[in-house]
Amino acid sequence: MSAKFGPAGNSESFTKMGYKSSLQVPEYLVKMGLDCFEYQCGRGVNIGEEKARQLGEIAAEKNISLSLHAPYYISMSSVEEEKRLNSVNYILASARAVNAMGGDRIVVHTGSCGKISREKALELAIDTMHLAVDALDREGLGNIHICPETMGKVNQLGTLDEVLELCLVDDRLIPCIDFGHLNARDLGVLKSKEDFEKIFLAIKDKLGTDRLKSFHSHFSKIEYTTGGEKRHLTFADTVYGPNFEPVMELIHKYDCSPTIICESAGTQAEDARTMKDYYWGVKI
Repeated sequence: MSAKFGPAGNSESFTKMGYKSSLQVPEYLVKMGLDCFEYQCGRGVNIGEEKARQLGEIAAEKNISLSLHAPYYISMSSVEEEKRLNSVNYILASARAVNAMGGDRIVVHTGSCGKISREKALELAIDTMHLAVDALDREGLGNIHICPETMGKVNQLGTLDEVLELCLVDDRLIPCIDFGHLNARDLGVLKSKEDFEKIFLAIKDKLGTDRLKSFHSHFSKIEYTTGGEKRHLTFADTVYGPNFEPVMELIHKYDCSPTIICESAGTQAEDARTMKDYYWGVKI
């Protein structure tokens, strides 16, 4: 198996090329030479089951894999039980939608630390994750992988170690490694290939080889301040990182076949293709 590359949502070129409907996304991705797509439900799961199935059928015909980004307002670490239980429902709705699409991965933000300690926030998130996994199993959606995401702001729950700890809740949980977020929250820490390799080794040591080989990923260059992430950029930026080349090289070194979703600002499909081309150049 090989790595798959695609965008989060649509690049500006989608409409410039004359496309209008989300059902045309697979055709667009084929033209762009890509393999996957992350459907955005950050503001709520608003796609109906029938349309989700239609999109999934068209994507399958064109060999495009689909994943889904769950609502941003999910807070697995909230001190308010009602918010945590609502988060389980949002995760369930996301799982239903991606399952209708024929996909099996949902990316989830785990919340913030607020006024509580990181340890307490993680404890609450772990408890919520157990509830979410149980809810999916009860609904017959045990095939759906929840992918907790590493986050870009310092006050958010979502360091690499915290995400890997969350993934210990169940073997089906797959980490979503956002390299741009990790670089932003630690103020530009990812520079050398060895810096990136520490991430690969941490996944392997904590979760094992299988989940290292199949990890989910977001990638973009991100501007940051002392508080971490400020805004997403494009690969044209030369000031902020991280660079994608070391990740592509390490994917080969560790024989991984991840899903790499590009979150560049407006050029996510084009930048995803840039990563894919480099990846295949290394592989050859």
